[in-house]
Amino acid sequence: MNLPVLSLACALLVAGAGCGDVQESNRHPWLQMSWDPFLDTLQRKTIQFFLETTSTATGLTPDRYPTPSASSVAAIGFGLTMYPIAAERGIITREDAVRRTETTLRFLFNLPQHDGRSGAGGYRGFFYHFLDIRDGTRTWNSELSTIDTGLLLAGVLFCQSYFDRPDPAEQSVRAIADSLYRRVDWTWTLTKSGGVAMAWRPEEGLASEGWHGYNEAMILYLLALGSPTHPVPERCWDFWTSTYVWGMYQGEEFVSFGPLFGHQYSHCWIDFRGIQDNYLRRRGIDYFENSRRATFSHRVYAIENPGHWRGYTDSIWGLTACDGPGDTAIDVDGRARRFMAYSARGASLDWVSDDGTIAPTAAGGSVAFAPEICTPALKAMRTWNGGFLWKEYGFPDAFNPSFVTPSTGPAGWIDRDYLGIDQGPIAIMIENLRSGLVWNVMKRNPYIIRGLKRAGFSGGWLDGK
Repeated sequence: MNLPVLSLACALLVAGAGCGDVQESNRHPWLQMSWDPFLDTLQRKTIQFFLETTSTATGLTPDRYPTPSASSVAAIGFGLTMYPIAAERGIITREDAVRRTETTLRFLFNLPQHDGRSGAGGYRGFFYHFLDIRDGTRTWNSELSTIDTGLLLAGVLFCQSYFDRPDPAEQSVRAIADSLYRRVDWTWTLTKSGGVAMAWRPEEGLASEGWHGYNEAMILYLLALGSPTHPVPERCWDFWTSTYVWGMYQGEEFVSFGPLFGHQYSHCWIDFRGIQDNYLRRRGIDYFENSRRATFSHRVYAIENPGHWRGYTDSIWGLTACDGPGDTAIDVDGRARRFMAYSARGASLDWVSDDGTIAPTAAGGSVAFAPEICTPALKAMRTWNGGFLWKEYGFPDAFNPSFVTPSTGPAGWIDRDYLGIDQGPIAIMIENLRSGLVWNVMKRNPYIIRGLKRAGFSGGWLDGK
């Protein structure tokens, strides 16, 4: 089947588009559109989060800011991806981008790797989920995280392919990136069921449960399949897809996963337009279209608003993993309502978790899939309640108009923090929408190509590679 391929020159938002219902004829991303300069401003603000909060001495990006926190390994991966984007946009020089990248990679590579309970940054090439912001060793008793290491490595390999010049600094980036990837022992993580284990702890060993689909771990399996040193068997992708849930939700048929981040993270680095594995080849779509449908379903869910939460509209929508007001209950419109702190929120065929908390990254991270609904949503959030959500680094992580207390005021709860793993997809997907930079660079990476082919992907840009 020949799938329609989105032209990045055409996949841009109509300037000044309204926030009303999108007609069916406008739901096709290959329609002629024009760039909205608001996205430039949002991207620049979001990139500044990484440039100004990441340590220039170690390259460690904080999990959150301004609340003091450890470094998140996944946030480092998003941060590494920011530096070439910032250089391309003229925010920093290429030399500064190289310097920041080499500092980060060298620091990570030199961290101790052993199976002790403390004093190490990781084990067998993997990294702990949270690292001490000062010395890079395990903190918060966190797990050795396969998915967070995967998101880090996606940023590492992007930098390896982007910095392709012959000068010594860029050669160093490529060499260290290669070493970081090659030393990861993916086969060590295989579970009895045939999947990659979610985590390992020195106190408990490997988790018995393996990553199974569909969620953010698609990039993890592709990296494990593409390894030149410790590749997992090709059957791991069959295990991954064997647990997919396919069905109709909000008028769309697609592989189900409730929080939008699961439809976004892998797409930050890999262009899935026009390439298919065996599972989606039978369904007649690709993973890009799958994420596009999921994005539209979230907007429809907010319009219907079955939970009767305050503030949901056709332009204020988006459920994903994010901060929340807290694990508590308050009276809202005459009834007791329960709320959550940081949690995965989502709406899908087989799972709904919604406490009225909206995360701007839900629309921001999907902007390349559906710019015609995501950019109006982001613009509406910018002006929401007189601009309460528009701050130094773009949008704070989340807000909840239903959580109104004497301390919040009538607007409800607004997060004070920005989260690295939620900031990253906004800036990356704006760039992929505008230029395809990250996607196109990753198409040159032999490890990504090998991983996709071993997973059974073919078609589109992958043919002939």
